[in-house]
Amino acid sequence: MTRARSSVVTWSVSALAVSALLAGCSASVSVGKSDPKLSKDKLATTVSEKLAATTGQPKPDITCPEDLVGKVGNTARCKLTADDGSTLGVTVKVNSVEGSQINFDIKADETPTPAPS
Repeated sequence: MTRARSSVVTWSVSALAVSALLAGCSASVSVGKSDPKLSKDKLATTVSEKLAATTGQPKPDITCPEDLVGKVGNTARCKLTADDGSTLGVTVKVNSVEGSQINFDIKADETPTPAPS
């Protein structure tokens, strides 16, 4: 338990390192046959998994307020929340769409927002 808590705190402390690691981070998700759209929940799960794989940290708590429409150039803003309440913004940008597959890049902000007092 101590290790998991320590790792989550590391998310907020090492935001700059996360941002540097994610500069070239990308993901790809296949969706239904109509207009490609990735639900906000699936987007949050995919971003969390990709961040964990890229940084070697446990999956962070990610929330995305809206679905991601599969159109090149579209973006979505998600939020990583650490156990201490600090947050880090994450931008997801569609770089290509191949049929029902949405390919996107993930970039974390450089500076976290401190937890509310």
